[in-house]
Amino acid sequence: MTTPVCTSASRAAVFPSFSSYVRARGPVLLRTARSLTANPSDAEDLLQTALAKTFVAWERIEDHRALDGYVRRALLNTRTSQWRKRKVDEFACEEIPEPDPDPAPDPAEAQVLRDAMWRAVLRLPARQRAMVVLRYYEDLSEAQTAEVLGVSVGTVKSAVSRALAKLREDPELSVAA
Repeated sequence: MTTPVCTSASRAAVFPSFSSYVRARGPVLLRTARSLTANPSDAEDLLQTALAKTFVAWERIEDHRALDGYVRRALLNTRTSQWRKRKVDEFACEEIPEPDPDPAPDPAEAQVLRDAMWRAVLRLPARQRAMVVLRYYEDLSEAQTAEVLGVSVGTVKSAVSRALAKLREDPELSVAA
């Protein structure tokens, strides 16, 4: 089977009619392409590919009244081919794979940090220490901490804020971190 050779004269004759078709029907065909893809940029690429295929076959298309159908079929076939190619790389699984976790910290280092933190908490004033212990070691809410200590929620918030600032400035914790 031999491929027909297109001369520059025959291509020149094809170009104006193809160009006017694209200008006239392009927006409608782009809407069709957008309905086949979720991304507007992908739709433009899809339409360009389908139009390139149509241009190559322009002289072989017998009924130019059916051009929209031809281009729509080219859009659908091209999109199906893209989907099939991508489908090879994608597969369904029951669980989403989790990335490898960072290596677990050394338990000895974690214990050193916990000990340093506890020593820093013990250096806090008694009232602040009580609020930090109830909030973060006993995991009580601000309201529950206020109720246990018989103070307002605002007092708990301000005292805990000052205590955390002191802990951030503690030299033993900055060396341990």
